[in-house]
Order: sequence, then structure tokens, then C-alpha cells
Amino acid sequence: MSSRGGGTTDTPFLRNYRLGKTLGHGSFGKVKIAEHLQTGHKVAIKILNRRKMKTPDMEEKLRREIKICRLFVHPHVIRLYEVIETPSDIYVVMEYVKSGELFDYIVEKGRLQEDEARHFFQQIIAGVEYCHRNRVVHRDLKPENLLLDARRNVKIADFGLSNIMRDGHFLKTSCGSPNYAAPEVVSGKLYAGPEVDVWSCGVILYALLCGTLPFDDENIPNLFKKIKSGLYTLPSHLSAGARDLIPRMLIVDPMKRITMTDIRQHQWFKTHLPRYLAVPPPDAMQHLKKLDEEILQQVMRMGFDRDQLLESLQKRLQDDATVAYYLVYDNRSLASSGYLAAEFQESVDGYSPGLFPNLDLQLSTGNGISQEANLRHPFSKEKKWLVGLQSPANPREIMNQVLRTLQELNVRWKKIGHYNMKCLWCHDLDFHSMASNHMNDDHFISNATALSTHLQPQTAVKFEMQLYKTPDDKYLLDLQRISGPQFLFLDFCAVFIMQLEAPQ
Repeated sequence: MSSRGGGTTDTPFLRNYRLGKTLGHGSFGKVKIAEHLQTGHKVAIKILNRRKMKTPDMEEKLRREIKICRLFVHPHVIRLYEVIETPSDIYVVMEYVKSGELFDYIVEKGRLQEDEARHFFQQIIAGVEYCHRNRVVHRDLKPENLLLDARRNVKIADFGLSNIMRDGHFLKTSCGSPNYAAPEVVSGKLYAGPEVDVWSCGVILYALLCGTLPFDDENIPNLFKKIKSGLYTLPSHLSAGARDLIPRMLIVDPMKRITMTDIRQHQWFKTHLPRYLAVPPPDAMQHLKKLDEEILQQVMRMGFDRDQLLESLQKRLQDDATVAYYLVYDNRSLASSGYLAAEFQESVDGYSPGLFPNLDLQLSTGNGISQEANLRHPFSKEKKWLVGLQSPANPREIMNQVLRTLQELNVRWKKIGHYNMKCLWCHDLDFHSMASNHMNDDHFISNATALSTHLQPQTAVKFEMQLYKTPDDKYLLDLQRISGPQFLFLDFCAVFIMQLEAPQ
């Protein structure tokens, strides 16, 4: 097999990659940075020496990690692109994460401020919950296995100790790092899976907020005694919310331990929760069924046959074409911060009328539905609550019409992501100034912008707009007031809805 496109001639099996510096060493090999020659994107390649894997169990551990990781598409779970096996080595091509381990970050900074710790914790919980939704328990969660990208976003790595969860079966293997292991794990008892990850997340949260571990001892038997007793101290600097959540996660009895669902509902967790993390992501198999035409065209321009590429993607085969497809897919999504990243990437330069034929505004009060809204818009049995404007249309088309409507209403906006923006609406703005308004992909500013410094606070409303994807493959447009009078915001929402419903 010959080298191609400037690849590594000494490693013909890696003909599509140019190897770079070594990033780290492990028990069975090393990790190197590399460039994927066809796309130009960076990857990390884990090089594992077969001779160092002395037992078949070790190779099985790796194969399990590969099988699990290849299914996952989540912003806080590491991506695996391909595996190349040779008689002497196994090369695992993975997403390159630039900023190292969360462990090193904690060591460098000590205990973190609560908002920063919560930022990391929210992402960890979102990623772990995604694993659980896809019937996978990690079993070795610790800061060393939590990587940080260039934007300090968490990526969960190392699924070598994971196991597919099966209904009615319990995991018997005692594994994981002792300091983060749950009492039932160190005791060798049966456990179902998710609850051991909850315990590990509780230890991680403690480490983030305190800079130390709740259970620590150089003597392993003593460490196990401390873990099984569940005795630790909570520093006085912790907030009331953190002091309430951590003990719920570090309950010795797994049956009484808080669940992932309950963690999500805890007030400390929900504080400053990013909008994209508030909505469950699609499951792994559902996500893999959807193909992006623009990326298909880009990969075809690299010289791949369309029919062969489609067949490989649909059958989830690993080959040069599918690796190129997913590398482009992921790197194009980096600028966004949610689950629609790969589905709405083009600039908003078109307009499609009539996207909301069955526009449905459903209002809720608190966690439930107001009686009036429920009478007007009955919910289907499987939905407990839903807020916003629903549409089955393509997200790109939805955003086209939304932005056109905002322009018509003289709303100024700044895009935070491809489907998330912050807006300003002034109710007494002179609408005749529309003729000299300016719009581009990232913002919209009218010639009345200069007036904003003279407007009274009660005449303007700032709000955030976000497009979500629902579990039933529809899209939900949500508006949330940031500042300004509540009734003025409701007035705008009414005008906005009527404008969307109006014939274009």
C-alpha cells in the first residue's frame, strides 16, 4: 500500500494521514496528532501495540470502546472516526481535542468558581445522560477522562471500561478508578449501571468545587472503607444549592441515590443552563440516518463516488469516504453550540413562504400547562409540556422566514449561533425607516440604531430566540425575554406570530 498525498511513507497503513507530534503515552501505546490529508482537519490517533495487550481481554476492552464510540454523535462525547488494524498495532483515529484534560485544569486552578464548575458539570451530565439514553454506562468517569476543547467545552473520552446496558442484566465487573468508584463497585456487588456514573459525577462535582476529593487515602483498603461508609466533609464555602446536590449524588445506597433525571431538575443544575442542553439530543441511530447534501457534494469533489458513499453511510461502513464525510460534518459544526449544528449551516440568504401552515402556540405556566391553553391546544398523550412555535419544515427554511419576519418588524439582532440569536425590539420605532435598514448573515441593524441610546428602558425589549429540535423530528422556535416590560414582550410575540401566519 503506497503513501498518498504526502502521507507517512514509513506507515503505509496511515496513507490518509500525516502524523505529527506525540500528545501522550499510555499503558499500551501512545497518542499522536495527525492531519487528515483529504480534508485538512486535525485528528488524534491512538497507536496501541498488540504485544503490550497480553491477554485477549485487553483487546476485547478496546473493541468494546470502538463499538460504542462509533455510534456516538454528541457535542460532549469524543468522536471516533476509524480503526486501522495491522499485525503489530491498532490505530484508533479520534477527534482531536486541543486543551488537554479537565484534571490538569483543576490542578492548575485549584477549586473553581461555582459558575465555571457548573458549566463543566452541566456538559458532563448532558454527555453521560446521552450515553445512558443509548444504553451505555461509562463506569470510569474521572477528570482524567474528561477532555477540554479549545473553547473549554467538555468531551467525555475513554469508553474502554464501558458496557452495553441490557434490560434485566447487571454488571458484575469491578472496575474504574478507586477514588471515583461507587460503594457497590468497590464492594463487588451487582449494579445496573447508571447509578455508578451518578456517584462518579458527584465526586467530580466535589473536585470541581473544592479542589480536593471527598474520599482519598493512599492505603487502598482504607480508601474503600471511606467510600463504603459514605463519610466526607462539605467545605463551608459551598453554596446552599451545591450542599444539597452533592450529598444526593453520594448516597451509599444506589436505590436511594439521585437519578440523572432528578439532577437535571435540581435548581443548582438548572441555573444558567445553556439553551441547547435543555433539550434531549436525538439518539445515536436516529442521528446517523440523516445525511447532509452539502457535505455529500463536498466529499464527492474529493473524488469519491456518490452511490458508493451513500451506501457506505447507510450501512455505517468504515472507509475513506465515510471518514471524510464525518470529519467535514463535525468540523463544520464546531462554530455552533447545539444539536442542530449540522442541519442549519448555510447563510440565511433565501426565503420560503408558508412554512407554518399549522402554527401552534402553546403556553405553559411553570412546569405545566395553563387550563386555557390546554383547552385551545390539547396535547398528545406522550407530551407532558411544550412551549413555542412548532413546524415540520426544514430548519434552514424556518430561519429564513423568521429572519425575514424580524426584519419586517424592525427588530435588530445579533447571531450567537446559526439558530440562536439575541434581539432588540423598540415598540415606538419609526417603521418608515425600513428602507435604509441593512441586513447580513450575522446581524441586522436599522438606521434607528442611534436612537437606542436615547430610548427609555420601558420602550424596548431584549429577548433571545432559539430553534430546537424535538424528539419527534419537528422544530420548535422559542422566544425568551431578557429584559424589558413583560407585557410589551407579549405584545411583540403576538405581532410576530401574526406576521408569520400572514400570507407572504
